[in-house]
Amino acid sequence: MELITKALVKEVIKPRPEKAYKGNFGKVTLIGGDAHYGGAILMATESCVLAGAGLTTVVTAAVNHTPLHSRRPEAMVVDWQDFAQVEHAIESADVLLIGPGLGDSETARKLLHFLLKIRRKEQWLILDGSALTLLAATPAAELASTLRYPETVVLTPHQMEWQRLSRIPIKEQTPKRNQELQKLIGATVVLKSHRTEIYSNNSHYQNPLGNPGMATGGTGDTLAGLLAAFLGQFPKNVQTIAAGVYLHSEIGDALYQENYVVLPTALSAQIPKWMKDYSIEA
Repeated sequence: MELITKALVKEVIKPRPEKAYKGNFGKVTLIGGDAHYGGAILMATESCVLAGAGLTTVVTAAVNHTPLHSRRPEAMVVDWQDFAQVEHAIESADVLLIGPGLGDSETARKLLHFLLKIRRKEQWLILDGSALTLLAATPAAELASTLRYPETVVLTPHQMEWQRLSRIPIKEQTPKRNQELQKLIGATVVLKSHRTEIYSNNSHYQNPLGNPGMATGGTGDTLAGLLAAFLGQFPKNVQTIAAGVYLHSEIGDALYQENYVVLPTALSAQIPKWMKDYSIEA
């Protein structure tokens, strides 16, 4: 197991080129946020935009459109009931994220099925939150075929979601067993916990950072949006994922020094400054 370090983060976050335009930094489509859990997709959107995605499109329930435009006008929005627009939003993306606040309704199931059906191999896909719960109905041995191109998929479960997906009880989630299941599925697994671990086909990282102040609703949604932005603008590999995980916790640890609770929106607000600092460090 390799610990993620600041040096790895610096290798990933580079200065933006002088001649750049928004297309250089990834087109990201986020799908989630039903009528009850709109905050989750809002927080994922906020971290995605603030982490530097070139273009961010959000597919969500109509009730979330006004709050999203008010909170983060940089993002575009699509009604998730309009499957013609949904299809365009999916097909035009470099990176896809589905799950924050998605819920388990029939609409949610259709969206997940539709996405998995039309996604191209080169489009990286992050599955988070409700999408993982829906996916857990599929036996672990069948997940690779369900995902179709698991080598470009990232799963971001917390330990209970991983238990549902893998059928491994939390107390038995050892690195050996986790790695075995990851190999069976073929996707990269970001297993969120006090010390988040990342399993991929060729690497196994552990995050040395994190704190109890981050144990609050929305922290995982914020991480998912940050990872989507990172994969949109930096090399699409496990090192970029590890860098995103580390930065998320590093900012959280800094905020925790003076705050009892680390609010996800407060964390997101710090992302551009920390990325800038990494990009100019000697």
